[in-house]
Amino acid sequence: MNDLDSFRALLTPEGRGLLDSLRDYDPSQELAVATRLRRTHAPELVSAALAQARLRQRAVAKFGADDAYRMYFTPNGVEQSTRASVAAYRAGVFASHGVRGVADLCCGIGGDALALARAGIAVLAVDRDELTAEVARANAAALGLAELIEVRCADVADVDTSGWDAVFVDPARRGGRGRIFDPEAYSPPLSWAVGAALKAPFAALKIAPGIPHEAIPPQAEAEWISDGGDVKEAVLWFGGGTPEAAAGEARGGAGSHGGGEARGGVTPGSVRATLLPAHASLWTSAPLPAPPVGPVGRYLYEPDGAVIRAHLVAEIVAASGGRLIDETIAYVTNDEPYVSPYTTAYEITDELPFNMKKLKALLREREVGILTVKKRGSAVEPEELRRKMKLQGRSAATVFLTRVAGAPTMLVGHPVAPAA
Repeated sequence: MNDLDSFRALLTPEGRGLLDSLRDYDPSQELAVATRLRRTHAPELVSAALAQARLRQRAVAKFGADDAYRMYFTPNGVEQSTRASVAAYRAGVFASHGVRGVADLCCGIGGDALALARAGIAVLAVDRDELTAEVARANAAALGLAELIEVRCADVADVDTSGWDAVFVDPARRGGRGRIFDPEAYSPPLSWAVGAALKAPFAALKIAPGIPHEAIPPQAEAEWISDGGDVKEAVLWFGGGTPEAAAGEARGGAGSHGGGEARGGVTPGSVRATLLPAHASLWTSAPLPAPPVGPVGRYLYEPDGAVIRAHLVAEIVAASGGRLIDETIAYVTNDEPYVSPYTTAYEITDELPFNMKKLKALLREREVGILTVKKRGSAVEPEELRRKMKLQGRSAATVFLTRVAGAPTMLVGHPVAPAA
């Protein structure tokens, strides 16, 4: 039985019943479970069901238990699909621009197509792999969205998207050797995806968050998205919105926009950092020049990764009235408290030149037994440092391994509690 036949067997009443029985199974007991199930089911079906049950358990982190245990996955699909919260946010952007139909090219198992359909948008979901397309089709049916999602197995280059309001392209960014960093090595290449986007009234391209800014096409607005503090992806937006809305947002310069607001049109060359689940969005069409550098103050601010990737740290420095601790390090410092959704604040109690013995003595004096280690601009591994400190005590502290004015430095402090 090939992979496609094995998957289709899971869609039968017997296959679905078997999967439902495995929702809470313990993978460490797989041999015993498989032996028991093979007494009443074909061995091929049992193997397929156990593999799918493991994938569903892994998918809970991305899709939530309610959806994950109804959906179907492939190993690549679990690894590469968009987190549901990010897909829902992006679908909301499409909807806010009046989009009613999207051609989702390289749809994978359908994570983005499902979010678009839940936003009331009709979707043409395309993938060239037959098994992947079959999984996407099954997911649309499993979640009751089949009427809004047409799944087509085809090469995206052969698909006519002229009848659709918008195009979304999510190129494959993994190969046989792991992650692909060259945008032209994506499948399809970034240049092809940009060409497809420019033909559409409105478009979005999902790309790796580490893409060099110089590789971003001038026609795009680039957005970096983090969820729960972890940078998940970058998106290139093209077209859309009214000229008046675009002009109004351009006049606004850098600013924060809540998730309830409709965004203006795409401003080519602009950058945006969006933080979920807060739906806080920092945007500018004219990035500020290099910020000032100065000594470490009472407070240290760690910008969210999306802000750093979007090269918007200077905007944080300006808003806080602060400075960088080093021209190459994205830590902002100030002598006054600054509250922002885009930073995590710490109060600094000690500044030491890099010296393990001095740090160990200080932590022992403070009775620190719980140590959070952060690093930026240092080659020291956090676990190595913790091991050498031989921590004892009930107090907690945070140590930053970094550079201050070019010199290797250790900063010790603690998080500032959020304002009530």
